[in-house]
Amino acid sequence: MTAPRRYRVLHRTCYTYDDEVSSSYGRCYLTPRELPHQRVHTSSVKIDPEPDDRSTGVDVYGNNDTYFHVRSPHRALEVTAESLVDVDPVDPQLLLSDAARGPWEAARPERGLAAEFVLDLDPPEISPAVVAYAASVFTPGRPLIEAITDLTTRIFTDFTYRSGSTAISTKVDTVMARREGVCQDFARVAIACLRSVGLAARYESGYLATDPPPGRERIFGADASHAWAAVWLPGDRWIAFDPTNDKLVDERHVTLAWGRDYDDVPPLRGVIYTESKKSRIDVSVDVSPLSQDDPAGVVELGESR
Repeated sequence: MTAPRRYRVLHRTCYTYDDEVSSSYGRCYLTPRELPHQRVHTSSVKIDPEPDDRSTGVDVYGNNDTYFHVRSPHRALEVTAESLVDVDPVDPQLLLSDAARGPWEAARPERGLAAEFVLDLDPPEISPAVVAYAASVFTPGRPLIEAITDLTTRIFTDFTYRSGSTAISTKVDTVMARREGVCQDFARVAIACLRSVGLAARYESGYLATDPPPGRERIFGADASHAWAAVWLPGDRWIAFDPTNDKLVDERHVTLAWGRDYDDVPPLRGVIYTESKKSRIDVSVDVSPLSQDDPAGVVELGESR
């Protein structure tokens, strides 16, 4: 069986402006979740300039969020999140469970929190194109895990990953028509398909540990934020899957947060007060694998959760 993996995750976001900013409000989801398969040893979020007001909390979905308000004048704002996390492989018992191997129709939630994840968004994302695409996957009586695996592979095969081809505001129907996008688009297509047949689906954000090509060294900061989808099973368990990479979510995925859509869990969002006409954002993400018996990582991170 595959062993758990340990990662040091460093996520740095820097905004620069061509004029002075008098005030910045921000909210971020940059602290990984503590989960049965994921253990967060240490985590910190540092903000420069130092905020005049700052708080942390847990939202309605159980995600960790950080709020801050910088009132000192500044032309640059940097938010740096650093964590040390252990992630376990997929639980084979989950994939072999009666709920996963049974007909997908039996996984439609009737009540409880999961029922919220069946509802379409506003404005709606479940279009005729989504309904038709899902119908070819969710045929009557098909085992749920088989249908989910098929949906994952179909999106991976039918859609082209093209950085910059979409924006956060791009609708699912547009992605369906263009057949291209990035990870959050493919996750949202999968979610719309699941909801179109009455299944509960959530949007999950986090990171994917990437390995360099053979013979190449790791490039620090070359990783990126990632997104995938998850489907609810009776018994309040979820199977997470990654259409961008045609695989189930496993020990290479670090989970930050989840919600009904991207808008519930953006990595960083805020409001500024300024006369600035131009701004720039630079994002650097590094997911570094560490040895399980390496205690140095816990010490070097500094501020703990």
